[in-house]
Amino acid sequence: MATVDLKSLHELAAAALRGAGATPDMADSTARALVYADAQGLASHGVSRVPSYAAHVRNGRALGDAVPRIAHERGGAVLVDAGAGLAFPACALAIQQAAARAQSHGVAFAGVTNSHHFGVAAYHLDSLARQGLVGLAMGNSPAAMPAWGGKRALFGTNPIAAAFPRRDGDPLVIDLSLSEVARGKLMVAAREGREIPLGWALDAQGNPTTDPKAGLAGSMLPMGGVKGAMLALIVELLACALTGAHFGFEADSFFTEAGNQARIGQAFLAIDPGALAGREVYLERVETLIAAMLVDSDVRLPGARRAGLQQRAGEQGVEIPEALLAQLRDLAGQA
Repeated sequence: MATVDLKSLHELAAAALRGAGATPDMADSTARALVYADAQGLASHGVSRVPSYAAHVRNGRALGDAVPRIAHERGGAVLVDAGAGLAFPACALAIQQAAARAQSHGVAFAGVTNSHHFGVAAYHLDSLARQGLVGLAMGNSPAAMPAWGGKRALFGTNPIAAAFPRRDGDPLVIDLSLSEVARGKLMVAAREGREIPLGWALDAQGNPTTDPKAGLAGSMLPMGGVKGAMLALIVELLACALTGAHFGFEADSFFTEAGNQARIGQAFLAIDPGALAGREVYLERVETLIAAMLVDSDVRLPGARRAGLQQRAGEQGVEIPEALLAQLRDLAGQA
């Protein structure tokens, strides 16, 4: 493993994406999100994604010169078209719009269409929470889980995240994939030659497997059985039916270089607590609940571990595999 400081890792990832044909803005915003994931200990959504993102840009699966635009808007609702580019510039525009509209209308819904993989869902909510807004994020992804009772992959792993600002301290952040684990964990295990636990995935014939490559070729198991499958359906409808984006079964896998333009969807909800019971009431209620939770000494607040890792990464850098570092340097023209 190699230790790399966050600034250097960001510059390297951005250079690799520019080398593949992404605009400076797209490369910079994408690199920032991926390094954030590594800093929070989420390597499956970190710079390990740069080689596949770069391949998608080179192959036209994601358009490196795409510029996001507002396609439709009315009051507290807005639709951003990512133009088949990498997701991060479009998500940034959607979040900016959601914040402004929530502050005007009390609540706002921002959808993103014609998009790509949007990384760690909670990443997009940080700026909302820092502005005192409650935020929710969700997005679909290429088919990875069957509908309940089905045998073929149909829904994505479809992450959901929420961020709740606090009076003092970091926001309360909840972030989860609707599969038993994020599919990216299979990608990392496959690359490193490790087995996966039973209960994570099925092979192409629908059999339980410990082989991550077989799991990637098959399907993921939903979190919580039928309940996870139903939540995945809800995300497909909110992030795609409302935005006009592709459903998971209409998008080719992100784990192959060749394929179609995913054109999947994301959805963000921003809520101003001041429009409801009031900001002070909201903050008091949040702290009351947190205090009750922490009466039990073993309770850990969601997001606290990630925040601690991020702080340490800012001071000490992050570890990434030597082979991945060499690959990034090659893509960036620094080999």
